[in-house]
Amino acid sequence: MANHEKRRQEDAKKKAKTNTRAKSGAGSKNAGRSRAQSSAGKSGSSGQRGPSGSKGPQRSHSKAHSAAKSAPSRAARRAGASDSPCPVDARCGGCKNLCVPYTKQLIDKQLRIERLFAPLAPDRTIFLIKGMKDPYHYRNKVISPFAPGKKLPPRGQDRKATDPRDRKAADARAAKGGKGKRPQARYEILTGMYAAGSHELVPTDKCLIENETAKKVVLAVRDIMRKHDVAPYREDTGTGFMRHVVVRIGHTSGEVLVTLVTNSDDFPSSKSFCRELIRLCPAVTTVVQNVNERQTNVILGDKERVLYGPGFILDELCGLSFRISSKSFYQVNATQTEVLYRAAMDLAGFDGTQVAIDAYCGTGTIGLVAAKSGAARVIGVDSVESAIRDARTNARHNGVENAEFVAGDATDFMCELAKEGVLGAESPEESAQAGGLVVLMDPPRAGSTEEFLRAAAALAPKRIVYISCNPETQARDVEFLDSVGYAVVAVQPVDMFPHTDHIECIVALEPVDSLSPDRWGKEGGEEEAAEEEAPDGEEALDGEVDEFAEPAIDEEVE
Repeated sequence: MANHEKRRQEDAKKKAKTNTRAKSGAGSKNAGRSRAQSSAGKSGSSGQRGPSGSKGPQRSHSKAHSAAKSAPSRAARRAGASDSPCPVDARCGGCKNLCVPYTKQLIDKQLRIERLFAPLAPDRTIFLIKGMKDPYHYRNKVISPFAPGKKLPPRGQDRKATDPRDRKAADARAAKGGKGKRPQARYEILTGMYAAGSHELVPTDKCLIENETAKKVVLAVRDIMRKHDVAPYREDTGTGFMRHVVVRIGHTSGEVLVTLVTNSDDFPSSKSFCRELIRLCPAVTTVVQNVNERQTNVILGDKERVLYGPGFILDELCGLSFRISSKSFYQVNATQTEVLYRAAMDLAGFDGTQVAIDAYCGTGTIGLVAAKSGAARVIGVDSVESAIRDARTNARHNGVENAEFVAGDATDFMCELAKEGVLGAESPEESAQAGGLVVLMDPPRAGSTEEFLRAAAALAPKRIVYISCNPETQARDVEFLDSVGYAVVAVQPVDMFPHTDHIECIVALEPVDSLSPDRWGKEGGEEEAAEEEAPDGEEALDGEVDEFAEPAIDEEVE
């Protein structure tokens, strides 16, 4: 009992000392606060009251609190963070304008088109850009590279395998031919987008412009690689196995094509790899292995084999069904592709009598839509033979009999036509009876050639409809067409790639001598007098300007 009482007294003394120190510390804090408030009161003695009705001290405290609250934000901004909805926006090179309101993006693109084409296009021929109602997750083709990250411990008994004594014993057994070789080093597997202007891989698990199903497939491929110890490709040494995965989604069909781009032909675990992929992603309908053994930035190689399914997917566009393989050219934004193609067909003005040349036709999507939209006959040309095979297959698949496709250089093809004097160089009577020629052209980003454009003009088409993903080279080519007798009658931009700087644009041109002296829509010198004189531009394209000049910025981006 005596010992118990003694311990109780000692505990009481310790507790008293602790309380004394706590009160002393609190007093010093209160004293410091009191001094701060006194100082703040002097500096804020103007008599203005804070939110609670008190004078300067409360106002000063509120300012200090706000400053303390905002300090982390400034630090975060210094570290490269932003208000973007994407956590890697500052590093990723996929899209630049996520922080810019979408309506503002459309306005900026509209102004860019107007600056480019204002010297070439009469007033009111540049229509408002057609934007998207939902400008997210629109990319139906997703390409993701793979790269090694940081080094990981060997699989299995990681702790034992990394213990120096176990490694030494394993090496001794291996030297004698026994079991227990040291496991090989493993690395993280990174997949995502490259940083802007570099080949530094920025890992991403989500993306605001990529199709969500496609992104899930990419991540599933990465996880299966980890499980099967499939090494990612190293650009610096040219070693490793898996280089890229390319996922294509049928916009309307929902079918999924997965192309695994490998660094060698040998893929011993391909069957189990595919089984695991189908289990994780049941939407996958076909898997293709593409072999690319070259040290190059080109993604796909020449050799392929089908690992699962038919090796292609089907998708619908403008009422037609298209077969899409790993190498097929097919627009990545199917929603806006329909908008683009329908606008192009309206500008072409097919009425069932015209012959159309589809230059740089790819897999024939534009030409086949033209064949179903009133062209009497379509001739498509492209230099990629595999694309022409797909175009012919797509024509048969859709029962289109008034379209044919030729493998060859577009410039050589047009020059030969101009030399032979066909399609556009017959007598005026034959040309009128045939309904005239319409040239549809969708060249690569580098644009067309002067030889092509000169030959196209020599064929005297009734209209040229020029589609481009690069308005700068398009404006250059349009300027050349202007110099050889063709005038702009319509410019229609379409936003195919929201949150990026890219723009798709359609320019329609007609022969100058078919237009009125002010280069506006009345053809052949007609001198009809309207009851009420319309403002400049309303007669263009036979009075159809209003249809194209809908306020897309206001109505399509709500």
